[in-house]
Amino acid sequence: MVMHKDERASDPLTAGAGGKRDHQQSAAVGGVSHAAERKPTAGASSNDADSQLKSTADSGSSNDAQHQLTSGSGNTREHQKKPVRILAIETSCDETSVAIVEDGRRMLANVVSSQVDIHEKYGGVVPEIASRKHVETITVMLEEALQQADTSLDEISAVAVTQGPGLVGSLLVGVVAAKTLALALDVPLIGTHHIAGHIYANELVQPLEYPLVALVVSGGHTELIHMPARGEFRIIGQTRDDAVGEAYDKVARALGLPYPGGPHIDRLAQMTDDPLELPRAWLEQDSYDFSFSGLKSAVLNVLNQTKMRGEVIPPARVARGFQESVCDVLAEKAMRAVQEFGARQLVLAGGVAANRGLRTVLAERCAQAGMQLVVPPIELCTDNAAMIGAAAYLKWERQSFTPLDMKAKPLFTLEEWMNE
Repeated sequence: MVMHKDERASDPLTAGAGGKRDHQQSAAVGGVSHAAERKPTAGASSNDADSQLKSTADSGSSNDAQHQLTSGSGNTREHQKKPVRILAIETSCDETSVAIVEDGRRMLANVVSSQVDIHEKYGGVVPEIASRKHVETITVMLEEALQQADTSLDEISAVAVTQGPGLVGSLLVGVVAAKTLALALDVPLIGTHHIAGHIYANELVQPLEYPLVALVVSGGHTELIHMPARGEFRIIGQTRDDAVGEAYDKVARALGLPYPGGPHIDRLAQMTDDPLELPRAWLEQDSYDFSFSGLKSAVLNVLNQTKMRGEVIPPARVARGFQESVCDVLAEKAMRAVQEFGARQLVLAGGVAANRGLRTVLAERCAQAGMQLVVPPIELCTDNAAMIGAAAYLKWERQSFTPLDMKAKPLFTLEEWMNE
């Protein structure tokens, strides 16, 4: 059985700025005030001198007590500002990734081992092979992340892991590793939602402002999500058939392009200004849902008809027409949602967020509407553990932790995750 995967970015022209930022935190330190030394004035009587000395001693005692209180307050504030370091694990599909994220926004490490070369010859992800490779790689990734972050295990505040959605065999490898580590370190375990991770990957780059609308586009998901406040998710639209990344892979296969197909379609689409005219699936007038199976079928029909006539249609024209059809529908529905829900930001997330054509269209539409577009750097578009660490911080803020009998959930919903 072959599963389709999020689009991988392979075009160096699409590479964005790195997601790492160095922020230094300083602990507040209590101030210390020193009383001036006092001396008896000339001509003062012995009683006056004794009185002044007693006053000085009392003042010194008071200052010593104040110094102790202030110093203690400083230590308390310093303790409160101790950074929260979450060790995060992502194994939902075919990337094995471990990251260490500080306070939900600063990446100390983010290491990823991809299996794309292994699955390429099958035209998609083979679940059994993916699970086996996770088992082989997870320990190495843990060691590399700790080394990259220059962090020891006793500095870890919590362990986060993708609980779902994803391939159940792949999820289980990460879940077992995370449970073991949390138990051994005696720190909280935080089961995390994969899609929440994609959205909050953006917060590793810049703060999110609410309300916002998130457009999640990947190999397995195409969703429009309204977020009225931090950690609140309301799905207002989703695909009724193929996810957008899955449609890209299927069209790429029809054109004889390698897996994963998204980057190849994107690159071909830039090679012509003469797109093949293809339909747009708008569905009902007020619907925010998507459908890409009809578009995929339209591409296959065109290719079959031209082949039967003994003609050849340039692959670049097909790629450009397909990509324009996809991007038009995604952008139109996203902009309509932004206006209806009074969003302050449009957030792009998921593997297909690396697509240059989609980025360009959304940037143009947002500029026209005066809307802020938030797009992650390329390395944070595809699956990675840093995004899981960022999303897990939502649960840390609420002190909402996951029991050690947690189960992997391949069909996990955002609402279920936030209500746990």
